[in-house]
Amino acid sequence: MRITEAAKRLGMSPRMLRYREALGLLPPVREQGAHRRFGPEELAAVAQGVELEKRFDVSPAELAFALRILSEPAVASAVRDLGVRIGRIQVPRRALDFEKEKALRLLRPNPTPQATPRRPRP
Repeated sequence: MRITEAAKRLGMSPRMLRYREALGLLPPVREQGAHRRFGPEELAAVAQGVELEKRFDVSPAELAFALRILSEPAVASAVRDLGVRIGRIQVPRRALDFEKEKALRLLRPNPTPQATPRRPRP
């Protein structure tokens, strides 16, 4: 089906559906250069996206960015670094403390082993 009918079934305007497509919230077009046709899978994908937007109170742009974070490691890393810097993401302390202690142990000079005195035999 064409975009007008798909939008009508989804309860939104064709413009909003095109906006979601521009954000990358629709499955890719199957044939290169072909006009998009909406089938059951495409309608279900859009409906699922709309449901997530409502459930988590986010905009289509926010949902598209969340998908980018999940699919692009560089973006995920940059967002994680920001989260750590502003305190929204906590770095596990135990692992860092263990590694720090290990490094400090390795940096300490080794004491010379001392011989233990022998007990006299009775």
